[in-house]
Amino acid sequence: MTTNNAVEDIRRELFELADEKYRDFHAGLIPNVPAEKIIGVRTPVLKKYAAKIKDTDNAREFVRVLPHDYYDENNLHGFLISYIKDPGELMDALRAFLPFVDNWATCDLLRPRAIAKAPEMFLPFIYELLGSDKTYEVRFGMEMLMVYFLDDKYSEKYAADIAAVRSDEYYINMMKAWYFATALAKQYDSAVKFIENRALDMWSHNKAVQKACESFRVTDEHKAYLKTLKIK
Repeated sequence: MTTNNAVEDIRRELFELADEKYRDFHAGLIPNVPAEKIIGVRTPVLKKYAAKIKDTDNAREFVRVLPHDYYDENNLHGFLISYIKDPGELMDALRAFLPFVDNWATCDLLRPRAIAKAPEMFLPFIYELLGSDKTYEVRFGMEMLMVYFLDDKYSEKYAADIAAVRSDEYYINMMKAWYFATALAKQYDSAVKFIENRALDMWSHNKAVQKACESFRVTDEHKAYLKTLKIK
């Protein structure tokens, strides 16, 4: 099976799985992706398809091809490389793929479990991403610190380094807010100091407080106090 044939086969199957109404609806959620680049495969269907083909020659050939032509192909690529178990292989795959991620949805579906198995190995790479000039590399780095480093691997340094990131990009600042809202649920005593000291930019600060107050994981007592810390 040649690479071109593998891509064509997978693309044909994606179009067979497409839902036109979903495509039209989803296009409105990712306005920076041209509507004609969206096939319209629902996420649960795409995840099931990725699980089905992940060990095939077609899938191995498909992930060697970058850039992809369609949004759904990028999402499929993200699901496929998230199955990689070897940390070194995963890091190579992420380095190859992340420069082509161009929207929040593709970025946020990347949840490679191998990072949890070798967190110290991935930390230097995550910090490289935090210093990137590419929006979704920074967002992905922040998200990995949120997903894999907010429990027993937590360090106040990680929170401080995320708080220090300054950007005009909405999708970076939204992830910063999401990180701190989650930290306020999981590491309240540490995270609240960043809010008290106004360590974040004003927009991310207020959004983090809002999201924390909307969370069922934050106590009513903590929510009442956080509301007094909003910047007006």
